Amino acid sequence: MRPEQFQVKQPPDKYPSRIADKPAVIDREDPVVYAKSHKDGPLPEEQSAFYEKNGYLFLDKFFSQDEIAQWRLELRKLQKLYGQRDAEYVIREPGGTDVRSIFAVHENNELFKQLAANARLTSIVNHLLGSETYIHQSRINFKPGFTGKEFYWHSDFETWHVEDGMPSMRALSCSIALEDNFHFNGPLMVVPGSHKKFVSCVGRTPDDHFKQSLRRQEYGVPDPDSLTALVEEGGIETIVGGAGSIVLFDCNIMHGSNSNITPLPRSNVFLVYNSVENTLAEPYSGQTPRPDYIAARSYR
Repeated sequence: MRPEQFQVKQPPDKYPSRIADKPAVIDREDPVVYAKSHKDGPLPEEQSAFYEKNGYLFLDKFFSQDEIAQWRLELRKLQKLYGQRDAEYVIREPGGTDVRSIFAVHENNELFKQLAANARLTSIVNHLLGSETYIHQSRINFKPGFTGKEFYWHSDFETWHVEDGMPSMRALSCSIALEDNFHFNGPLMVVPGSHKKFVSCVGRTPDDHFKQSLRRQEYGVPDPDSLTALVEEGGIETIVGGAGSIVLFDCNIMHGSNSNITPLPRSNVFLVYNSVENTLAEPYSGQTPRPDYIAARSYR
């Protein structure tokens, strides 16, 4: 696909957020699974149905141990490299200098570029989103033993909508475990069914907020009452599994993870796929778009 620059007129705001002085919960207007039929797709019907109902899907042993070993070696090289030098797409832990995340790995690293284009993975993603897709965002999240900090509860779509101009809930994330994810080393937590509700948050977004939010997010996070209501309805699932497992989760599901105070690291590759029919418009906050390494405004 040749490079395309998105020139999209801003559609109406179906999910207003950060504009009112009180939070609100809005019913989802968009589908979850965009495929016209579950039949003849790359997933068994029961797995597609589970994803549609719960907003996530765990697939164990999706990648081989040989593949994981290769990616883990590359991850260590990047961790060592960026531990010693800065780059705009490298985010450090709050209050420290340890590498927290490296963004745009599908652009800046050949191995992870190939991973993002994996045919078996993209066939599932394209089926769930009902079209061709492109990488909206990619990153490695490091959560080293003892020092890896938490990621507070949030819906990715709330930020991608307000700060990036993503019109609709037609995107999903794939988290690929490069280390074993246990209950105790800060694994992903999700609230099943929460993807069907949009929590409108309070507080106008400061300019250049991404410079702080990628280290510790303070705007675009759910209020305690709304989050409590979602958990009372859907509960909390902790996603655990061995290296090579993946989790696909809807862009609007409420999720987060605890700090890692164990000796065991928990590092994952995150690939965010967006439909080519859901390309970014101007941010609904009215602010300058975030950099491309966080939110791609072109694809190829």
